[in-house]
Amino acid sequence: MVNLGQFIASDSMICRVDPRIKIVSMVALSILTFTANWLEVYLISLFLMIVMRMAHLKFRQMLSAIKPLVLFAALFFLLHLFFTDGTRLLSVPLLHIQITQEGLYRGAFVAWQFIALVLSGAILTMTTPPSELISGLEKLLYPLKYLGLPTQDIAVMVSMALRFVPTLLEEFDRIRMAQLARGADLHTGKLTQRAKTTALMAVPLMMSAFRRADELAEAMEARGYHRGPRTALRELRIDGQDFAALAWMLIFIALLAISRVYVN
Repeated sequence: MVNLGQFIASDSMICRVDPRIKIVSMVALSILTFTANWLEVYLISLFLMIVMRMAHLKFRQMLSAIKPLVLFAALFFLLHLFFTDGTRLLSVPLLHIQITQEGLYRGAFVAWQFIALVLSGAILTMTTPPSELISGLEKLLYPLKYLGLPTQDIAVMVSMALRFVPTLLEEFDRIRMAQLARGADLHTGKLTQRAKTTALMAVPLMMSAFRRADELAEAMEARGYHRGPRTALRELRIDGQDFAALAWMLIFIALLAISRVYVN
């Protein structure tokens, strides 16, 4: 099972690309996702599938990574489906709700935006070692150092947050299995009862997160971690394949710009 935020080592071209190029590309793709029209939805989806193929990431791996967040995408879809005014398609008088054409359109679009953003982040973390991710963030945030911001500490915190995502998901699975072994019913009964049972797992999950944070702090102190300038084992250098990846991303952005003019 592959969790969100877990690095998968491979010899793909995407894995060898400089992390700064991948971070900038992910930010640009996120911005394009928020401003996309329906034609760009297909183009961005196709682009993500091509990148997944080039990164040697299997579909089941990506599905396993984003599976815990599919519920949130479904929630966004339902919220827009039931609470968006417009041309009525179907109404449920007993529940005082109605489904509109605009709600169906907006719900599907917002759910796609959420899934696309998650996939972009998953591809970044799955193809970039944590050490290189820290170095890339440090280099990109370096200009903020002149404003007095601790850029290296910010990069370390972001990397740790990403690293703890798969750890917390694994911990949640262990807590869920322990609750099921003790007779907890998470799959049957009323929706409110199942939600209440699931919410009870939040307390042990938070306690586990605090315990792991304390253990991490003690481990860092024991190894002499301190704030200040640090060196890296491998210095980042942009070479020909990095420029090729950047050019490919710029061509894709230009294609989206042309498609936007065509649609308008």
